[in-house]
Amino acid sequence: MSNPYGPKEKLTAEQAVEAMPKWRLVHGRMHLVAKFSDFRRSLEFVNRVGELAEEMNHHPEIDIRYNKVHLALSSHDVGGISGRDVDLAAAIVPVVKVSDGQIDLAGLSETQIAIDAQDIAAILPFWQAVYGYDQVDDDELVDPNKSGPSIWFQPTDERRDQRNRIHIDVDVPADQAEQRVQAVLDAGGRLVTDQYAPAWWVLADAEGNEACVCTFQSPADSQG
Repeated sequence: MSNPYGPKEKLTAEQAVEAMPKWRLVHGRMHLVAKFSDFRRSLEFVNRVGELAEEMNHHPEIDIRYNKVHLALSSHDVGGISGRDVDLAAAIVPVVKVSDGQIDLAGLSETQIAIDAQDIAAILPFWQAVYGYDQVDDDELVDPNKSGPSIWFQPTDERRDQRNRIHIDVDVPADQAEQRVQAVLDAGGRLVTDQYAPAWWVLADAEGNEACVCTFQSPADSQG
């Protein structure tokens, strides 16, 4: 099927799904997972995809996990899926078979953390500092490396003062932990306790939502 879309034309979700039937639309990007017999085959596939991407001057995000390769496509300049993605997606699909692989979309998903907030502007900087994420909108943060979940802030009229049953742990390198904690405090966060540092610090945003900055180290109480 020929591509009716221009290289910088932004597709609707319905158009993207129809134009790229072997791929799946998840959280604003088109995804494809290919499975191979071993790591060597995975690398061969990635090298072939890399050559295609260079020829077409459009590059997918690629994640290799032994015998599985996860590809994601979008066009940053249009803020979504474009005609360039359609062309590259169509070129990649046959390469899966040439590389002795098969498309395997079972379990494909992306995680987004949703936080209820009465004042999004007051707490978003806290979570941006905790994660080291980029702000892409008034109500969303994303991982610049595109490996972690995005964080979306949902407006709410009610404040819930009871303790949350879920909190978030963010593991960081030990030599960066204190700097990360300080960034959180500078962003309006509150230190709940450092009793267990340097294993973890418990922090809270302006509305009491908690996150722990964690390292591999043992709690201070257990250190001699």
